[in-house]
Amino acid sequence: MFPEYRDLISRLKTEDSHFSRLFDKHNELDQQIKNMEARIVPATADEIEMLKKEKLHLKDELYSLLKTAAV
Repeated sequence: MFPEYRDLISRLKTEDSHFSRLFDKHNELDQQIKNMEARIVPATADEIEMLKKEKLHLKDELYSLLKTAAV
């Protein structure tokens, strides 16, 4: 996710607790979605879709924080 901000992400994960929490939550959702799609964890299509939307919202918020911090 956002390879152009790799160094900034590493820095923010250690310096910004809010960014770090959002980043960790995004990764948790990503793994949860993968497990559901692989049928390791039972889920309906609607549940998966809801988690994907939440993950996308987090990604948008992370991107906004990255753009702000990059200035």
